[in-house]
Amino acid sequence: MIRLKQILVPTDFSEPSEAALNYGRELARAFGAHLRILNVVNKLTTTVVGPEGYIVGNLMEMQCDVEEAARNQLEALINDEDRRDLDAKPVLLTASTPALAIVNHAKEADIDLIVMGTHGRGGFGHLLMGSVAEKVVRLAPCPVLTVRHPEHEFVLPDALVAIARSA
Repeated sequence: MIRLKQILVPTDFSEPSEAALNYGRELARAFGAHLRILNVVNKLTTTVVGPEGYIVGNLMEMQCDVEEAARNQLEALINDEDRRDLDAKPVLLTASTPALAIVNHAKEADIDLIVMGTHGRGGFGHLLMGSVAEKVVRLAPCPVLTVRHPEHEFVLPDALVAIARSA
């Protein structure tokens, strides 16, 4: 028997992440699980450095602005039904390595399943960018369901579910 109590959906606010959130919601409903939606904000001190190692601009202020924007986007992803039925909660982390942040959070929060989108980059794009999803799959303490959008979707939009139920 499969028991899922905690489902984590990492998001970068892309279409594949949106598709993964749809899967995460439906799985949480089906299993009566709690839903956590996670975004990892890049730690700017590791990415915004000027010549000779000097930090450019007011880094703390920029970091706060980026985190606030991400927090607002996370809040917008969670509707009242998610909060009521799935105990959905936003989780915002700041890290230099998103994959490790996701894996560490999954360990700390006792997550049973991670559902995440993948961009499906191949070849040179994969070589340059790497794959957060691939690293999470390799390192996660729990099963990981990866969702490519718009490949094969078995989660119906709410309008189609209502039509199917009335038929």
